[in-house]
Amino acid sequence: MSPETDLLQRISYGPTPASRQRLGQIGLAAFVEEQLNPTNQDAICDQRLATFLLSIEYEHKGRKVKESRKLALLDAPLAQLWALNREDKPYQEKVRPAEEVAAATCLRAFHSQWQLRELMAEFWHNHFNISVNADQRIALTLPIYDREVIRKHLFGNFRQLLEAVAKSQAMLYYLDNVHSKASPANENYARELFELHTMGAKNYYNHLYNRWREVPGALTGAPIGYIDEDVYEASRAFTGWTVADGTYNEKGSNLPNTGQFLYFDAWHDNYQKRVLGVELAPNQPAMTDGLKVLDLVAYHPATAQHICHKICQRLVADNPPASLLAKAMATWTAQQQSPDQIKQVVRTILLSPEFAQSAGQKIKRPLDLVVSYLRALQADPTPNQLFFYFLGRMGQQPFQWPTPTGHPDTASHWLNTNMLLARWNVVQVLLLEDWHQLIKVDLRAQMPASLTTCRGMTDFWIDRFFGRPVAEAIRQRAMNYLAAGGSEEEPPVGGPEEIKYRLAQLVALLAMSPEYQYR
Repeated sequence: MSPETDLLQRISYGPTPASRQRLGQIGLAAFVEEQLNPTNQDAICDQRLATFLLSIEYEHKGRKVKESRKLALLDAPLAQLWALNREDKPYQEKVRPAEEVAAATCLRAFHSQWQLRELMAEFWHNHFNISVNADQRIALTLPIYDREVIRKHLFGNFRQLLEAVAKSQAMLYYLDNVHSKASPANENYARELFELHTMGAKNYYNHLYNRWREVPGALTGAPIGYIDEDVYEASRAFTGWTVADGTYNEKGSNLPNTGQFLYFDAWHDNYQKRVLGVELAPNQPAMTDGLKVLDLVAYHPATAQHICHKICQRLVADNPPASLLAKAMATWTAQQQSPDQIKQVVRTILLSPEFAQSAGQKIKRPLDLVVSYLRALQADPTPNQLFFYFLGRMGQQPFQWPTPTGHPDTASHWLNTNMLLARWNVVQVLLLEDWHQLIKVDLRAQMPASLTTCRGMTDFWIDRFFGRPVAEAIRQRAMNYLAAGGSEEEPPVGGPEEIKYRLAQLVALLAMSPEYQYR
């Protein structure tokens, strides 16, 4: 595989003729740099977002609604979204913002020229996972989470991203910190902050140490990891971090009802705390305790290891080389105060020799597979509810993974028998059956008119799908299928409809091949 083909397979949702042409024009390093610095100019994608219609249907209090609407809530301000949080609003209107974000996510993956940005948006959404099924208020504020938290910071500074997540309506509701008050504090957010968002479960040491003083380095304020005491104390630091949602404040009145992040001092535990061996004095100014905890975990060496490993795992391999992880961690640590810390880490990874030498080691998750398939077909898909049903059949639905871990990112989860069968069924249905009304593709029209032989047609689609030669056994079987007993050096035999069907089946078979399951 050429370095150029490999790069497009791994920093995009699949190569297209346009992306291959652009990479050929400016070269690999310049292409990486261009992708790391996306602009607001994305004409084709913006046009698709502006004209796309998403259906909505319900009956509520005698009123029937069945219509197709534009994606009008992606840029909506919080006040407009929060207005949906009323008892008289039907459920379908409350979850509509989340459905629009899901549709827009797929449209951007299909059409955006800034493919690396879309991959990193998916990465951070998965890392800071929330499920819109956990609370309708998560669904109705998802445009804010996607726009102002994830996309705003995806190439930025991790500490700033971490704080934006902590204050977001989506995470406050998902991990219950919205309800956390002194005596007792709710531990859900604090535990996931340590275990998933920053230091990682690998650096949880309660199986070795029961008291904070026993953790190596703790007495000097630099423990090697965390234990339950750190989680308990950190949860107290985040008491009072909530949402202005009109809740009774236990002081004889209600909180404001604006949907904005709110620090409510009356719910905060003001007593002294100790997190990661660092003493937090009592009666600190508003939010100081929580902000200090975010500093402690964001700048901890274990966080550099955990996050860099996850980024390497997403972009490189399930078990990335130790040498690459060390380089990424060095950049992470050196740039931890930089506004583009994450961008610099991603650049280090993508331009490394280890990246260049590790092609084809990442399985395509369902969204990767379907989008890369449709991009190769140059389809203009319609990501409707049926499209998300197909993704769900393969095990992945955007923003609906139920646990805080996010979707797994290793091949072992995605390559079991049931998952593979679902993959094969979906790629066939998308191309060979039109009842779903998701795509319309003219395969023959995409090939040069001069290309008439079974060999030439097969090689055209192999190049389109893989950008390189495939195993001769796969190529030979594909040609034999298209020839249907005829000569590989002659046009396909049969009538027009039969040839059309066999060509579509050929393309689906290529997408079902073992090699196409990997990025």
